[in-house]
Amino acid sequence: MKLNEIHIRDPFIFAEDGVYYLYGTRRGPSTKVIPWKGLDVYTSRDLYEWSEPHECFTRPDGFWADRDFFAPEIHKYKGVYYMFASFRSETRLRCSQILRSDSPMGPFLPFTDGPITPEGWACLDATFYVDENGTPWTAFCHEWTQIGDGTIDVMPLTDDLASPAGPSKVILRAGDAEWAYSLIDPSSRNYVTDGPFFRKGRNGKLYMLWSGFHAGPQYWYVQALAISDSGSILGPWRHADKFIYDSDGGHGMIFDGFDGNTYLILHSTNVNPNERPRLFKIEENDDGFEITGGAENDR
Repeated sequence: MKLNEIHIRDPFIFAEDGVYYLYGTRRGPSTKVIPWKGLDVYTSRDLYEWSEPHECFTRPDGFWADRDFFAPEIHKYKGVYYMFASFRSETRLRCSQILRSDSPMGPFLPFTDGPITPEGWACLDATFYVDENGTPWTAFCHEWTQIGDGTIDVMPLTDDLASPAGPSKVILRAGDAEWAYSLIDPSSRNYVTDGPFFRKGRNGKLYMLWSGFHAGPQYWYVQALAISDSGSILGPWRHADKFIYDSDGGHGMIFDGFDGNTYLILHSTNVNPNERPRLFKIEENDDGFEITGGAENDR
């Protein structure tokens, strides 16, 4: 398969031992079926030719969620592979849970009774970061559908990633970005936060990719960037002056290729059923990242 033949949102690549593992939110007719069945992984050795999907998470009997299996990310921590993903049920708001496996191919299984995000909150798109002191953190979006002005919150985790090690803290509000567009009414404060992802810069700054909407020709979905000049996940955070990508695409992440290049992968467009992963070479500059050429999967 080619990337433009893979129909997913929220793409995430984990790279290890010469293999790229691609995860994402399933899209297509099957996602309209309740209950949802699982999540997939695709593999490649060159970022151009990809395998058929392999189901790496299958909904276990008795699992609390039966819909909205969103945005799986894989992070290796202390020799174990952890999946951070979002789920929802008819009786429970969307929230994020951590699963684990001995392989990036899965099977990923629950190892706690429920979500890691705060009880009663509508949350999604949890990610993972280990700071310079070795403290594990999760960051997630507190959804605009519940609070209006969507936020990104961070929360320390216990060393086994099984539970919070402290309270959550807001580090970013979508409405504080000058370009933020209110989805419901321009006079209201209904601003989206999607897809946080952290990358430490060579200059010691900590960068956070995230996505929202700005008032473009079609209310564009964008790949935005926030910057912690201190290098701390607690900030303070400021919004970058420029988007990384502003043509109706986002929920991206950055990874290093085996070829020595650094890549950004995101989905574009943001409109079902046209979402596809798009892959770009990028370079770090003095205050963030910039795309250096056309999409690799357009070749």
